[in-house]
Amino acid sequence: MAEEKNLEGIGGWLILVGLGIILSPLIVIAQTLPVYLKMFSDGSWVILTTPGTEAYNPLWAPILFGEMAINGGLVLAWIFIAFLFFSERKAFPKWYISILIFTLIFILIDGLAIKSVLPNEPVFNPDTTKKFARTLIVTLIWVPYMLVSKRVKATFVK
Repeated sequence: MAEEKNLEGIGGWLILVGLGIILSPLIVIAQTLPVYLKMFSDGSWVILTTPGTEAYNPLWAPILFGEMAINGGLVLAWIFIAFLFFSERKAFPKWYISILIFTLIFILIDGLAIKSVLPNEPVFNPDTTKKFARTLIVTLIWVPYMLVSKRVKATFVK
């Protein structure tokens, strides 16, 4: 019982998890907002989504809207996960694991969707490959930790 008491609270490896949770919505915003702002300001959106233009494909608009909606949802989800984490809610580990797995699947599906409109391009460009690899490594480290850690079990109980 005294050992469990020492493991309660955000400490140890959970400090790194907390840092990642704080940075995650900021990273999503930093990686996506400039792309979307540029797309609308430089005319790319019109070129990609207007029938008759050279780069038009009817899939561009739904893919791009889907990306924007999902990335916006990811920002909100990370904020919610931060709330669960810092208030030490029992639901935190499940939400955290779910968002990591969802993000991996989203990166893969998004790459395949882009491939459907740009068939001569690789499924993953270097940035996407880096993002997928980073997310995969984070998932492979932190999912098992969330599932077996005594500190996680002792901390997230509310």
